[in-house]
Amino acid sequence: MGTDARALREFYGQAFGWSMKPVGGPADYAVVENGDGIRGGMGECPSGEYAGHVTFYVRVSDINGTLLTLEQLGGSRVMEPVPLPDGGQIAHFKDPQGHLIGLMQCE
Repeated sequence: MGTDARALREFYGQAFGWSMKPVGGPADYAVVENGDGIRGGMGECPSGEYAGHVTFYVRVSDINGTLLTLEQLGGSRVMEPVPLPDGGQIAHFKDPQGHLIGLMQCE
């Protein structure tokens, strides 16, 4: 996420040969259609809220169970699980030192 989603997509597209597919909806967000690893995307931060962030995702088999474990260990939920257009779910949490991390459960 950043202040200029188009520029981010252009930069990473040229750097790694990625092609992007807009998700649609209210946010300027597109997902990477090719590349290795968990498919991610890039978008624009809400105006003026912050400069942006990078989130890496950890693949898990039980997203709700993992969130409960993380909370028991001192982490905190930031974003509840949400469904992905192609199946699966993602969620965000902060570790005890405040780092934002994503979780992904594939179907």
